[in-house]
Amino acid sequence: MCKVYDVINSRIMELLEQGTVPWRKPWNAESNMPKNLISKKDYRGVNVFLLSCMPYSSTYWLTFKQVQDRGGYVRKGEKSTPVVFWKWIDKKDADIQDDEITGTKGKVPLLRYYSVFNLEQVEGIKAPEPKEVIKEFNPIQKADELIADMPLRPEIRHGGNRAYYSPSNDYIQLPHQHTFQSPEEYYSTAFHELAHATGHSSRVGRKSILEPSYFGSHEYSKEELVAEMGAAFLCGHSGIENRTIENSAAYINGWLRKLKEDKTLLIHAAAQAQKASDYILNRKGGEESEAAELDTAV
Repeated sequence: MCKVYDVINSRIMELLEQGTVPWRKPWNAESNMPKNLISKKDYRGVNVFLLSCMPYSSTYWLTFKQVQDRGGYVRKGEKSTPVVFWKWIDKKDADIQDDEITGTKGKVPLLRYYSVFNLEQVEGIKAPEPKEVIKEFNPIQKADELIADMPLRPEIRHGGNRAYYSPSNDYIQLPHQHTFQSPEEYYSTAFHELAHATGHSSRVGRKSILEPSYFGSHEYSKEELVAEMGAAFLCGHSGIENRTIENSAAYINGWLRKLKEDKTLLIHAAAQAQKASDYILNRKGGEESEAAELDTAV
């Protein structure tokens, strides 16, 4: 096996006993919290997840009426996103039909649903001037070159508050570069998603990408291991593993706890991760390893 794979794999295994960070998010999520444009209040609870998962760069949202009141309009064909609002109200002020609640005294919950549009879906309304000072992003040349040289590289989009790979549309979504805690964390996240993208049928092809899998399933968890180990390998090739390997090991440990019964998981995932990183590095033959051979056999 290539020396860098040995080094990274050994360090990951040594660090697996450390703390677990199963939901690694190395970018500044707080500054990207979704908020209502008019009230300037942050959305809370489940609304954070409902809105943050949408692929928009703007953090501002409005109802259709708020758009009209501001003299703007929603672009044709744009779809709204649901949000919920609830509060406790006095029972005497509520119009309640439920027999169970009717028998109660005091306050009862009032739940309402609204539809909102992101500011990027709207015309005629200017975005507020950003209050925060955007910190400078210092690119790492070797990591940039590695990404640029990837064969059949998927489109990389920036914006929003999520990092993911879309297998159906074959593109990668990343938060803006300046929102990451460090350039190293940006590239580590980009490498993670690029490793996912190698599973597309036009590249290496991998069951966990080609076939739908549900969150927490064996295939889903294995794919996360492949992507994070692949990212660790690529960080090693870029010379930035010292700043990211601890986070990768902790993240991997979180998935391994779900799959303790599979004693071969790490070996197989490492083999597929090497195959993924070799593809991104545009290595064609001549560097087959025992792990790569094992990968073709499973």
